[in-house]
Amino acid sequence: MIKKEFLSVLFIAMFVSFYSTAQETASLTLADIYKNGTYGQKGFGPVRWMQDNTSYSTLEPNSQVDGSDIVRYDAKSGKRTVLVSASQLIPDTEKTPLEISDYQWSADNTKLLVFTNTKKVWRYNTRGDYWVLDLKTDTLQQLGKSLPEATLMFAKFSPDASKVGYVSELNIYVEDLADQKVLPITTDGGDNIINGTFDWVYEEELSCRDGFRWSPDGENIAYWQSDTQGVGTFYMIDNIDSIYSKPLPMPYPKVGTTLSAVKVGVISSKGGDTKWFAIPGDPRNNYLARMDFIPNSNEVMVQQLNRPQNTNKVWVGDTNSMAINNILTETDKAFLDIHDDIRWLDNEKFFTWSSERDGWLHLFKVSRDGQTVEPITKGEFDVVNIDNIDAKGGYVYYIASPDNFTQRYLYRSRIDGKGKAERITPPSNSGQNRYQISSDAKWAIQTFENTVTPPVYSLVSLPSHKEIRILEDNSELKKKYDALGLNPKEFVKVDIGDDVLDAWMIKPKDFDTSKKYPLLFYVYGEPAGATVQDNWGGGSLWDEYMAQQGYVVMSVDNRGTKTPRGNDWRKSIYGQIGILASEDQSKAATEILKTYDFLDSERVGIWGWSGGGQMTLNCMFRYPEIYKTGLAVSFVSDQRLYDATYQERYMGLLKDNAEGYHDGSPINFAQNLEGNLMIIHGTADDNVHYQSFEMLVDRLIKHNKLFSMMSYPMRSHSINERENTSYHLRETMQKFWKGNLPAGGK
Repeated sequence: MIKKEFLSVLFIAMFVSFYSTAQETASLTLADIYKNGTYGQKGFGPVRWMQDNTSYSTLEPNSQVDGSDIVRYDAKSGKRTVLVSASQLIPDTEKTPLEISDYQWSADNTKLLVFTNTKKVWRYNTRGDYWVLDLKTDTLQQLGKSLPEATLMFAKFSPDASKVGYVSELNIYVEDLADQKVLPITTDGGDNIINGTFDWVYEEELSCRDGFRWSPDGENIAYWQSDTQGVGTFYMIDNIDSIYSKPLPMPYPKVGTTLSAVKVGVISSKGGDTKWFAIPGDPRNNYLARMDFIPNSNEVMVQQLNRPQNTNKVWVGDTNSMAINNILTETDKAFLDIHDDIRWLDNEKFFTWSSERDGWLHLFKVSRDGQTVEPITKGEFDVVNIDNIDAKGGYVYYIASPDNFTQRYLYRSRIDGKGKAERITPPSNSGQNRYQISSDAKWAIQTFENTVTPPVYSLVSLPSHKEIRILEDNSELKKKYDALGLNPKEFVKVDIGDDVLDAWMIKPKDFDTSKKYPLLFYVYGEPAGATVQDNWGGGSLWDEYMAQQGYVVMSVDNRGTKTPRGNDWRKSIYGQIGILASEDQSKAATEILKTYDFLDSERVGIWGWSGGGQMTLNCMFRYPEIYKTGLAVSFVSDQRLYDATYQERYMGLLKDNAEGYHDGSPINFAQNLEGNLMIIHGTADDNVHYQSFEMLVDRLIKHNKLFSMMSYPMRSHSINERENTSYHLRETMQKFWKGNLPAGGK
C-alpha cells in the first residue's frame, strides 16, 4: 500500500526547498501550509564523506554564476575549501552551470559524476543526463551524447574510474572516459525485456531500481534482466491533455496473476554474450530481490525470495564457472523483509546478516559457507537500521529504541558479540535521531528532531557524541511554529486488552475540559509504516489545523504496524490485513471514549490515505456504531486489485487464503455504511488504481448508500501534481469535515 516515502504525503507542501519570508501569523491557515510555503524547512546536503574520513563534501550556492559549488569541510577544524566551483560545471555550449541533482565521487576522489536534467520514473527522478568532471585536467564531458536526452539511469564509475556504466532505454552501456566510445553491452532491451533496471513492482515493493553491478576488477558487469511477457497490463486514461483520450499502459501483476520472469547474468564490460545463472525455481514464482559482487572475488551473492516471501535462499555464484551454491536459507512462519545490511568481514570469510530468527530484528555474523551464524546485537529490542559497520574498530553502529517505540537513538555493539548494547545518543536528544557516519566511525552528521523540533543538523564526533558544530537548526521555522501557540502532541498509551497501543492526541487551542469535543482519528494501520512517532513530520500542521478548528485529533498504531516491537507484533497482521487492524482501532476508539470525558461519542470521525484509506473504510463499514464520519483517500477497496508482491507478502497466496482476502476487503462490507463518507482518488494513480475507487462507487450505488466523492484527473497516488492541487485537496477535505462532523466544544 502506501510506502514509507508517502506516509507523510499530507505534509508534502511543507517540504519545499525554498524558505518563505512571510510574516509570522498568530493563526494557522491552509494557504500558508499548502500554498505559500510559509512553513518550509531547510535541509543540509547532500553530504558525502570523503575518502580520507576526515572531511565531507556538500553543496552550497554560488551566486556569481547561479549554480552550486561542491565544497569540502574539514570535520575537526571546519576549514572550508571549494573542491568544484559552479563555474567548472558550465558546458562549453552553455552559459549557466549544470544543476546538480546528485553527485558521486570516484573511489580516489579525482573524478566527479554529476546527475542533472532529471525526469521521474514512477516514484523518483531516476533518469536524466550525466556529466563527468576530471579534477586533474579540469575537463567536463557529457556521457551518452549519442543517446536520447535525459534517458540515462544509474551511472557509476568502474572501480578504476576509467569507464562509466549506465542504462538507457532498457539497455546497459559502458563508456570509456578517455576516448568517449560508447559500447552497448546489451541490445535486446525493449518491449518486454528490461536490462539493468526493473519493472514497476520490483521498484515499488522490493526497492530495486539500479539493476547492474561492476565486478571488483572492472572486467565484468552482473545485471538483472526482466521479461514482462504475460504480466497483465493495466491502463490508466489521460482525458485532460488532449481532445482525445490517451491510454497509459503499464505491466502490473495483481494478486494471483503472472509475475515478470527475472534472471541474473554476467557479461564482459568489453561486450560479448551474457552467461546466465541457473538458479532453481520457476522465475515467474520467485523474486531475485538482491544481487551484488562479493569484494575481491569473481563471485556474486543473490537473494531469492519465494512467491509467498516466507523463504529467502542465499546463493553464491561463480562468474567464471557459473556454478551456484545455496549457503543460507532464512524462513519465517509469516513473511520476510529484505535487508541491505551485508558487509564482508575478516578477508571475506564472514558476512553480516539481519534476521528476526530470535523474535527480534538483529544483526548476525555468518560464515562464508553459511554453517556458522552468531549474533552480533542481542536483547529484547529491534535494530531499526544499520548505520555503520566499522570492521577495523570492531563495532556496528545502529538505530534502536528499546524503551520507547516512538523514538530512535544511536547504539553500538561489538562485532564479536561480546558485551551489551551501548547507547551513543545523549538523553538531551529526546526524540528521533538519524546519522550519516564516516566509514571509520569517527565522525557523523546527526539529524535530530521531535514532534515540536524541526530537524537540527549537527556534526558530532564518535563514539563520544561530542557536538562539534551545528550545521542547520531551522531556528526561523521553529520561531514561526512556536508563535502559533499550538497544543503539541501528547503521547498516550491505550490498553485494548490484547495489547497496549501507542497513540497521540492534539487538543484545540482553546481547549475547555468542561466541554465535549468531536474526535477525529488519523489512521494508517498497515505493516509498511507507523503514524505514532516522536518526529517532526512537517510539524503535523494539517492535524494542528484541524485541532485549531475545534477537533481533538488522535492517531493510534494498531498491532502489525512497522514499529520496533518485535517479530510477533509485526507478524500478527499476517493473513488478516484490514481485519485485525480495524478491530484494534475499534477497541482503541472505545477505550479512548471511555477514558476521556471531554470526547463526544456521537461525533467520531476517521480518515486515512492509501492503506489508511482502506482502514478508514473497514472501520466505517465494520463498526458503524463507533465511526460516524469517514474520509478515505487513494484507497484499496478490494485487495485482489492491488499488486501481488505487497499483498501476497502480508496475506499469503489467494488460493490459500481466499477468505482472508474477502474479509479484509472493505468493498465486501459496503452495505453496512451508515454514516457520512467521502472518497477521493487520483485518476493517474499507478500504485492504487482508480479502478479501486470506481468499483467501490459501483458497490455503494448497488446498496443505495449515499456518499460524497472527488476525483483528481491525472494526479498520482500522492495527489500533488499540477497547479494548486494540494491546496484544493485540503480545502475539499476541510469542507467535508466541517459539514459532516460539527466542530467545537459543546
